[in-house]
Amino acid sequence: MSRDRGPRRPRSRDRGAWAALAAVTVLSMTAGGCVVVHGERAVVPSATRSEAAAALDGFTRAYNEADKEYDPALDAAYTTGALASIDAARLRAGRAGHPAGNPSHTPLRLTDAKFTIPAKAGWPRWFLADARGNKGGTARWLLVFTRGGPDEAWRAAYLTLVGPGDVPEFRTDAEGRAEAVPADAADLAAEPAVLSGAYAAYLREGGRAFANGPHTSDWRAQRERRATRPGLVTQYLDEPLTDGDHAPLALRTEDGGALVFFATRHFEKRTAAPGTTVPAPGEDVLALTEGTVRRSLTMEFVSNEVALDPPEGGVSVLGRIQGLTAAKGE
Repeated sequence: MSRDRGPRRPRSRDRGAWAALAAVTVLSMTAGGCVVVHGERAVVPSATRSEAAAALDGFTRAYNEADKEYDPALDAAYTTGALASIDAARLRAGRAGHPAGNPSHTPLRLTDAKFTIPAKAGWPRWFLADARGNKGGTARWLLVFTRGGPDEAWRAAYLTLVGPGDVPEFRTDAEGRAEAVPADAADLAAEPAVLSGAYAAYLREGGRAFANGPHTSDWRAQRERRATRPGLVTQYLDEPLTDGDHAPLALRTEDGGALVFFATRHFEKRTAAPGTTVPAPGEDVLALTEGTVRRSLTMEFVSNEVALDPPEGGVSVLGRIQGLTAAKGE
């Protein structure tokens, strides 16, 4: 299953930064890669390639139907976790402004699909689909599908877009089966289980736990610039999101590291100076807002990320998709 994915990114080597973040991060340890239930102990591929292809096709059809009608019910059975939260809120907001449907709908087409299917025991089981989309330029669409039992349908839990040269080579056995990395794997710069909390801590405090880039140092700098403007103060709060279908999922890469999918929750509060009001938000924000926006607007976002977690050094966040899920005006 090895393919030439292009050059890998250089990484720094600093375990001390992770030790500092671990001291301020409190998380529930979710063993997303090594769950054994129902007495099923045989290590088998999570899916066949035909099952994986059918799951991707089913998701794409449902996603297009929901986007065309702006109806979250049409793809609710095909999504879960962070993607379900982001997608459902987007569709609700769109329908509020366009009850007849999406006037700008363009069907999503995913081609050149590659599937990385780990072998594991028990449930849940999952796999990665890596495809080229007709949206997002040259970026590759990475979708993680999960299911919690043999009678359940495959659902997309994570969706991120990354550059075509950023998808790593995965470690596979002689039969082409990939390796799922346990959430508590100690041979990485950060255990997958603590990555969500560490990322939230990094956004608050900075440090060297994450490599510089658009989703780390650049995002922090953008927030700092927006924090205080004439007549308006913006505050941020970041939280880990690891429960249930938001649990991190990781695949072993050829170099001994891991590609980790994880989720976070973010709050942004804008407060106007006395005697003024918060600038009017757009219609998509208002569609998800409770209360009346006068002195303040608090927005809640769910974000899903994909990161390269090396054996040691800084973690590189390769992609992030974030969506507004709720808002409150006061």
